[in-house]
Amino acid sequence: MREVSQIINGKRIIVKKPELLAPAGNLEKLKVAILYGADAVFIGGKEFSLRSSASNFSLDDIKEAVEFAHAHHAAIHVTCNIILHEDNLEGLEDYLLKLDEIGVDAIIVADPYIMSLAKKLNLKLEVHVSTQLSTMNTSAIRFYENLGVDRVVFAREVDYQDLKEVREKVDIDLEYFIHGAMCIHYSGRCMLSNYFSRRDANRGGCSQSCRWYYDIFEKDQQLNHDEIVPFSMSSKDMSLVDELPKLIELGVDSFKIEGRMKSLHYIATVVSTYRKLIDTYCADPDHFNKEGYRKEIEKAANRALCTGFFKDFPNSQYQLYNQRDEHPTQDFCARVLHYDTSKQEAMIEQRNYFKVGDTIEFFSPHHENILIQVKEIYNEDREAVEVANHPMEILYLKCEQPLSEFDMGRKVLTNEK
Repeated sequence: MREVSQIINGKRIIVKKPELLAPAGNLEKLKVAILYGADAVFIGGKEFSLRSSASNFSLDDIKEAVEFAHAHHAAIHVTCNIILHEDNLEGLEDYLLKLDEIGVDAIIVADPYIMSLAKKLNLKLEVHVSTQLSTMNTSAIRFYENLGVDRVVFAREVDYQDLKEVREKVDIDLEYFIHGAMCIHYSGRCMLSNYFSRRDANRGGCSQSCRWYYDIFEKDQQLNHDEIVPFSMSSKDMSLVDELPKLIELGVDSFKIEGRMKSLHYIATVVSTYRKLIDTYCADPDHFNKEGYRKEIEKAANRALCTGFFKDFPNSQYQLYNQRDEHPTQDFCARVLHYDTSKQEAMIEQRNYFKVGDTIEFFSPHHENILIQVKEIYNEDREAVEVANHPMEILYLKCEQPLSEFDMGRKVLTNEK
């Protein structure tokens, strides 16, 4: 097992800092994820990838993504994680060769044929076993090691004790989910979407049937009716923000955030929070204060949060049933384009409604959160306006504390709202 910490100048330091792996559904989100602290980003191509409804990347997009990531010392992982049917084989070899030529760092794979083909082609990129294969034990991991893969992404259903035992027994890179949506079934083995909507969940077409509302019948008698709400099977989202120190101490190689279809604000909030937590803990683990990180996570648009399978087997308290309660504590309203130091003025791109008198919290990978009360708003013609209600409009705000390009602003919600 690889050494996790050392005593340096009388203080314990984490020397095996885990990779923070973020999702991105398009180039804008990818760049924000990297700027806000991701060590690596996973994306889907137009072919051979799940999440067909995401804004997946063309080969030209992937090339631009790789160039941007490498310039910022980050890596790009491309999902090639569909379960291949006979009609999916055409063009696969050429696609893998092009990804390797572009400089992609890794592919995430669910079909054993893609694993073996990538190794047969002697590609420079790494091959990672997708969570779609529900890997949960050392014997399965050693099977994939014998195929020559470089990393195994655990199933979301692996708990802490199993993770600890596996980490002690194998030396291959291990990747573990720390944040995002949970599958109601074993990851990668659900067929509800196929049966109900003829959309194949294992070829990118999942219609999220588990989150639909259902009427329940016993024989001909409807059990949920009148004031009783319909039934659904949706799980709360997983967040291991309070458990991350335990995972760092285990020597897990990569922490994965789920959410290629999530918003720009969500990606920035979640990535920056985990980035700061990891860096702070690794610098001085014996004096780490975990306060504040969960509150920051909750400022993104989440369903209610739980710890998934990490602590124990989830019970009814981990389910949402009829509660579709996405509830950010703050609304994303602005993105900083430029800050004029001499004028103490920020040029912003408006994203959601706000007005004079509102309080906005600006957050960034470069500084602590800054609160400002909006006293004046000016449009591009330098005309004073009372409300910002035109999405993507360029506006100007006074702010005495310096802001940076790509900083984001959230409208602080009051108790009355």
